Amino acid sequence: MTPLLAAFLGGCAGAAATALGTLPALVARRIDARTQDTMFGFGAGVMLAASAFSLALPGIEEARRQGQGAWSAGALVGVAILLGAAALVVIERVLPHEHFIKGPEGHLPSRLRRAWLFVIAICLHNLPEGLAIGVGFGPGLAHGAALATGISVQDLPEGLVVAIALMAVGYGRAWSVLVGMASGLIEPVGALAGASVVIDYPLLLPVGLGFAAGAMLFVVSHEIIPESHRQGHEHFATGA
Repeated sequence: MTPLLAAFLGGCAGAAATALGTLPALVARRIDARTQDTMFGFGAGVMLAASAFSLALPGIEEARRQGQGAWSAGALVGVAILLGAAALVVIERVLPHEHFIKGPEGHLPSRLRRAWLFVIAICLHNLPEGLAIGVGFGPGLAHGAALATGISVQDLPEGLVVAIALMAVGYGRAWSVLVGMASGLIEPVGALAGASVVIDYPLLLPVGLGFAAGAMLFVVSHEIIPESHRQGHEHFATGA
């Protein structure tokens, strides 16, 4: 199996896990806030671990393998992490979107339907996961498969939270589930993009790993953790 195909399948696994996670919403109209915040916390923990152990550290190791010294390898990946976070800052400022708890952000045209604002927010969340899966296959198929598995595990509760949250703001059950399923489709796209860059330009692999780590760290710090703490269940979210 080629790394590009493996990355695409890894992204599809994440999308499938998101879709699978939405299915309980077909029979349940809501989940209590504490459970939702606990799920957010679990997802944040998985993404933090993936950022450190599957992206940043392998990026430093790859830079060392390419001939960088310890300090220069750390600096290269550190700058890449900052660039990844900065890219998400810019995208978030430009694209209109709405969070389920925090509310609207970005430039908000009045004619854009509220459902699409939620969809854009979900895609902003899932894009770094797809990129991470893609560049994760640069160091090897086994490494990429492990990273894709971890991200897919945290996509399961994420899909349910998305579908339930859409129903909570007034959308029908079927529409909410379909949107929740579709929200994961950005992951195979991101995986292909990330894998294509590091496969065509192997010298960029440390940068790509750091960039994906920074993008995921921004999502965790700016989106997931604050969302999990807004309803007064921060102990459960942090513990998860």
